[in-house]
Amino acid sequence: MFSLQFPLPSIESRLSPYKSKSASSILNDQSRSSSTSKNLQIFPSLCLPKSRVLSSATEVVVEELEGGVNGSRVSDARVPSEQWPLPAGLRREYIPNHVAVIMDGNVRWARQRGLPSSSGHEAGIRSLRELVELCCKWGIRVLTVFAFSSDNWTRPQMEVDFLLSLFERGLEEELENFMREDIQISVIGDSSKLPISLRKLITNATETTKNNSRLQLIVAVSYSGRYDIVQACQSIAYKVKDGLIKPEDIDESLISQELETNCTEFPYPDLLIRTSGELRMSNFMLWQLAYTELFFVNSLWPDFGEKEFAEALHSFQQRQRRYGGRNS
Repeated sequence: MFSLQFPLPSIESRLSPYKSKSASSILNDQSRSSSTSKNLQIFPSLCLPKSRVLSSATEVVVEELEGGVNGSRVSDARVPSEQWPLPAGLRREYIPNHVAVIMDGNVRWARQRGLPSSSGHEAGIRSLRELVELCCKWGIRVLTVFAFSSDNWTRPQMEVDFLLSLFERGLEEELENFMREDIQISVIGDSSKLPISLRKLITNATETTKNNSRLQLIVAVSYSGRYDIVQACQSIAYKVKDGLIKPEDIDESLISQELETNCTEFPYPDLLIRTSGELRMSNFMLWQLAYTELFFVNSLWPDFGEKEFAEALHSFQQRQRRYGGRNS
């Protein structure tokens, strides 16, 4: 798992040239002109490197619209998700509202290439960028990513400092892009262990983006599922002690309201994706995942892209979600 940061060193030797595709036909069938149109990436500083290949029929590039004001670019946030094409076979009515991801395999990816661990964390950012873009385009409402586990504090101090510094710099540099692209940022986890400067940035980012509605990006930092349940129980216990509620008032709904995922309209992920071939939950959202569909993929996180995400969604749409019941 890794923290969120966006500027990357060049790690391009293994990648093929990026190929762009016109998407202006999506926008009310407006005419296209190859001589005047220029490619516009979704997020200017979140965008995929030009050397990144997208491995499905649909690309994630939109062109400048003709007739723009003073040559200004049109933000992708203005394009409704229903106007973007889905990969073949996916049905828009069955797109999940909430997708959670355990981003695993960065260090192994780096070691396989003789690179330091930091290069693996940085390379994994490409996959996160692409996933954020695809969630916006394909109509997913909430994306939760496991960036830094509470168990990660036991790692070497140098690595911990590196991860937290990546997250801090990323929040600071990308806030303007989140606002432009209508993305709400939320952070869950035990913030008491985080540096004061990072806590201030988190407070500012969540407050600044709280009214954005296109995609809610929830980043789990210093988080664990057990911690989340414990803090919810403590909160409820104090309310009982203060006479605000009675013990018999405690039910599943009340506990859910006290979990850190009360920050979103969709607290229960419909789909959980874990990369790197590991088949475990690693103490992530233990309460919330009770009826979540699980998808495990062997790809290491830096190699996870559009093709793998579409495959996970295809698998999700093939399943019957009965929540313990039985179809007649």
